[in-house]
Formats: sequence, structure tokens, C-alpha cells
Amino acid sequence: MKPFLILQLRPEAEASDDEFAAFLAKGGLGADQVTRLRLEMQSIPQDIDLTQYSGVIVGGGPGCVSDDPASKDPLEARIESEILTLMPRIIAADMPFLGCCYGIGILGAALGGKVGKGKYGEPVGPVECRITDAGRADPLLDGVADRFNAFVGHKEAMEDLPEGAVHLLSSGPCPIQMLRYKSNIYATQFHPEADGAVFANRIRLYKNKGYFAPHEADDLIATCIAAHVDQPERILRNFVACFGA
Repeated sequence: MKPFLILQLRPEAEASDDEFAAFLAKGGLGADQVTRLRLEMQSIPQDIDLTQYSGVIVGGGPGCVSDDPASKDPLEARIESEILTLMPRIIAADMPFLGCCYGIGILGAALGGKVGKGKYGEPVGPVECRITDAGRADPLLDGVADRFNAFVGHKEAMEDLPEGAVHLLSSGPCPIQMLRYKSNIYATQFHPEADGAVFANRIRLYKNKGYFAPHEADDLIATCIAAHVDQPERILRNFVACFGA
């Protein structure tokens, strides 16, 4: 099998390592089946040969594509620019792609969709997702329950469906929880790799990042640990099963 390319955007080493371990565990991948690029430490090679990979997985991060460019953290701006520069090649080739949380903003921006704050942001914790009619026929949702809980926590969201995209999942607070473009390009607003323990650790690490009031951290951790969240990882495993070659 060609390796999957995992692009990580988190500048905090502990959060990045925890996310990477979750991608491996929930995707059923070995470390020898992936190539990991921590973009806060290294740039995407300009001559990267995407044909050498089974697919691309983009993790989450503290950045927002809808932020004013003048106010962006320079590191986040550089990482975002590199991924957006890569996206036209991925889209043109219909290369298997799974963008997770921040990744849906990246895909939305690359497709010319509207991504913004204040309309469909969701607080940190579990949210109920619902499969659309189109989603029931999609291979990445094979075996996934029609309604299931997933972990979210985001300030911005995709506000409309880009032209040509297929709507696969929704939630009450955020209409576009998952979409597909062409045949192989996907993005989720939630974190398909996250279980309660993974998300509890992120709450500890990001409690001063503006996602919630710091004094709420302990209650949020208790909520996440108690939540029953086991369906989203099926999406990650289905992506690996569909495109691993």
C-alpha cells in the first residue's frame, strides 16, 4: 500500500502527537503506512509527488481561514498558505482527501465557498450528526448509524455548500458537517479521530485559546469522557479501506 500523507497544523507538540496517534489508531494504520508532516516544523516540499500517496489527511488546528490576513499569526498564515497552494492539485486530480475540522475550512476556501464565524460555530463537546439522503449512499458512511454523536469545537464553519459539492452530514447547530467534492475529496467539521479521552486532552491543552471559558474545562472534560462517541472513527477507517492502494 502507498502511504497516506498526514498533514498536521497544530503548533503544540503534545496536541500534534496525540492527534497523530489517534489517526493511526482510529484509521487502523501502522506508522509505516503513513508519511507525517508537522507543518509548524517543516514546509510541504514544492516538488512533492502526490502520486506516491494513497491519499491526504489534514488534521485540525487553532487557525481559521476566515480570519483577517493582517491579524493572522505568521506561522498559521504560512501553514494555511502552503496547504491552499497544494489544494488545486488535489482537486484537479480528484485525489483522495480527508480534511478534519480546520480541513473543511481549507477545502471550502479552495472551492470558493463561504467560510465564516458567528453563524454556525459550535461549542466544545459532542453534537448529534444526521446522515443526509446522499450520505446514505456514500461509501465513507457505510455502516455508520443514521444519527450519531461526534466531537466538535470550532469558531468558524462552512456557511454554504460550494457548487458541485455533495452534502453528506448535518447537525442542528451546523448544517454542513461533512461533504464530498467530485468522487474522492471529503471534509468533516467534526473530528473523526477523536474519542472522549482524545478530546479531553485537547480541552486541557486549548483551554486558553478562546474556544470556551477556562473555568469550564473540568465540566467539558467530564462531558466528553461520559459521551458515547464511536461512529466517527468508522468514517476514517472507511477512507483508509476505500483508498489504501
